[in-house]
Amino acid sequence: MMTSTKAALSHFVRFAPRSGSAPASAPSAAYAAYLRSLKRRALSIQLWQIGLVAALLVVWEVAPRAGWINPMLTSYPSAIARTFTRMLQDGSLTTHTLVTLSETVVGFVGGMLLGTFCAVVLWWSSYVYRVLDPFIVVLNAIPKIALVPIFYIWLGDIASIYAMAIAISVFVTILMLYTGFQAVDEDKIKLVRLFGASRLKVLTKVVLPGSVPTMIAALKVNVGLALVGVVVGEFQAAKAGLGYLITYGSQIFQMNLVMTAIVVLAVISSLLFIGIQALESTVLRRHGGVGGGN
Repeated sequence: MMTSTKAALSHFVRFAPRSGSAPASAPSAAYAAYLRSLKRRALSIQLWQIGLVAALLVVWEVAPRAGWINPMLTSYPSAIARTFTRMLQDGSLTTHTLVTLSETVVGFVGGMLLGTFCAVVLWWSSYVYRVLDPFIVVLNAIPKIALVPIFYIWLGDIASIYAMAIAISVFVTILMLYTGFQAVDEDKIKLVRLFGASRLKVLTKVVLPGSVPTMIAALKVNVGLALVGVVVGEFQAAKAGLGYLITYGSQIFQMNLVMTAIVVLAVISSLLFIGIQALESTVLRRHGGVGGGN
């Protein structure tokens, strides 16, 4: 009797469904149709984007050749491609691109570090924030292009470009990060203080991790602003860089040169943005999709 009971129990345990594991079920027909519609929509959007770019390039190529517009004012894609190839072969395009890219990276990193430090100081002391808040708002509102000649006189032709890249992004960084710091859940701060955490621990364990999405957003904004600041700074008196190429090409009425530099700037900005998006995916995945608090 005992043997048969054990055999029955063994048979039941072997063939009974395990707890916590639901039987796999095929998606419903409606859900499968919904997924197919999403894929068709995404494909349609991509095709429209490609089609719009292709149509623009065709019109841009045909209009100057047909005499609808003056080619000296707009150039056209095939001429830009020839200029791009020629400058790539002689190395001049690579040199100017690396100059602008290095200046952008330095300005971007400098603006983020300085802006983050200032935002931390403002969060640390509400008294300092109340004193400096109106000045930060006014400085952020000033058109930064007005600072180019001042920086050039003070710092020279090279350092003024870095200063311009930092100045155009640092105040936005301060305002964005300080707002993000203030938006961190106050209950979490009260909880860690209840357990005796110092203000530094609150900053490093709660505020900064909780502001990760805001920091990523600031990175996205600043990567474009730093590039704008560098190009504007190069307009003043640079001897190399894509901004220099744009100024030089416009002075000698070489629109091929100007448009080539603009195309390279578009490629650089796209690559930088893609890099920030990859960083965002990595950081937010490690934080579980939310800003800290773990």
